Amino acid sequence: MQKIIILDFGSQTTQLIGRRVRELDTFCEILPYNKFPADDPSVIGVILSGSPYSVHDPEAFKVDLSQFVGRIPVLGICYGAQFISHTLGGKVEKADSREYGRANLQTVDTTNPLFKDFDQHSQVWMSHGDTITAIPEDFKVIGSTKDVQNAAFASTKQPVWAVQFHPEVYHTLQGTLLLKNFVVDICGSRQEWSAASFVDTTVAELKAQLGQDRVILGLSGGVDSSVAAVLLNRAIGNRLTCIFVDHGMLRKNEFTQVMDDYKVLGLNVIGVDASEKFFSDLAGVTEPEQKRKIIGRDFVEVFNAEAKKITDARWLAQGTIYPDRIESLNITGKVIKSHHNVGGLPKEMHLQLCEPLKWLFKDEVRRVGRQLGMPEHLINRHPFPGPGLAVRILGDITREKVRILQDADDIYIRGLREYVDADGETLYNKVWQAGAILLSTVRSVGVMGDERTYENPVALRAVTSTDAMTADWAHLPYDFLAKVSNEIINKVRGVNRVCYDISSKPPATIEWE
Repeated sequence: MQKIIILDFGSQTTQLIGRRVRELDTFCEILPYNKFPADDPSVIGVILSGSPYSVHDPEAFKVDLSQFVGRIPVLGICYGAQFISHTLGGKVEKADSREYGRANLQTVDTTNPLFKDFDQHSQVWMSHGDTITAIPEDFKVIGSTKDVQNAAFASTKQPVWAVQFHPEVYHTLQGTLLLKNFVVDICGSRQEWSAASFVDTTVAELKAQLGQDRVILGLSGGVDSSVAAVLLNRAIGNRLTCIFVDHGMLRKNEFTQVMDDYKVLGLNVIGVDASEKFFSDLAGVTEPEQKRKIIGRDFVEVFNAEAKKITDARWLAQGTIYPDRIESLNITGKVIKSHHNVGGLPKEMHLQLCEPLKWLFKDEVRRVGRQLGMPEHLINRHPFPGPGLAVRILGDITREKVRILQDADDIYIRGLREYVDADGETLYNKVWQAGAILLSTVRSVGVMGDERTYENPVALRAVTSTDAMTADWAHLPYDFLAKVSNEIINKVRGVNRVCYDISSKPPATIEWE
């Protein structure tokens, strides 16, 4: 299969470049800057990402351009453009002032294939401290802004292009067109990467990989593990056994609802109610990281105990997706962030690992789910933390606190699903993630009827995002917030105040713990 290689120099938007390329129905791989696969004949183009470094920094990441320049088309973005210029004889210098934010291309060479069908004065997004003051010999300028003469340039002899702006971000209005011009027209992508082709190819590969072996999959009720289960079920049928562990801190009625969904999908699922063990082990624990570790440890113990009953299993399947794998390794190949489904297998299980979604971004997982005929309410489910409501309750965990939060959260989430805005879309589908948080370490004075109350506040959280690496608080309608707040206070025993969290990430995080 044809592929674009994106060499990662540490930019925060490298994954976004990958998603934009995939949206062009073209397969791409994000690799560390020093891991170009020189012997891979399927590579049709290379994109060099941005970087937090200056090309002049002693620790700046460098790549041998001769591995691909002159052989296949190359596009440098921001640092990638500066690195091309610096390496091939141009000049990169410190800008008088940091060039950050919106700018307009004042001069665009629309005869160049990179800018085919571009508008003059198109808006782009700049983010760099250095600027290219001279381009290499045999290159020509094909795009400028008011402050950046060499905003885009191209070789007159080799298939090399470079832009100092970021075409992958939303604020570059014709960024997708630029990437399409590069990936499709210049590199010659046949645009064969689609949800349908992925399903067909992956099912065939799973049949060949797994043969007649039995596979165990841990289900969470989330999008990734559910799509992985349906995909595996299509490949091997009842030789897949799924295990769904209820730690007692799921959303209201979620365990029963999800089990019903899986039954409709024809999955072979073992449901395990282990809530008693989790509540017992969490008793009196208030420190957030300790809560997470206890829940993680108990989950592994419960899952392993159930999995060992399936004595003929040879594989453990996981819903690992591409961002999990990218975030677990930095560009030097060292682990910088551990993910629950990337850390390897318990040695005592003696199972091989199967990850059918390991090349997909979250958006693609949802498209595959639709291709598989899964119901929309499963495909569009918001992300939900593995420890569940335990990390949405400040302080220690009790069944009563979980009951309070489940009731408040249920009113909030149902409200988001039911409220249709002027665009004809529900609020639930417009936000990336939402949930209620119980501030059980705080007591608030209130008046209900003629009585004074002293109960807990609940905070509502809703964010918009594309990948959860950054997120902004969702600007929910006042009438919606008023209605939900009133319903929670009137119907949920133990709550007398509702607040709305208007913090963005960064500096805050999406979850409170």
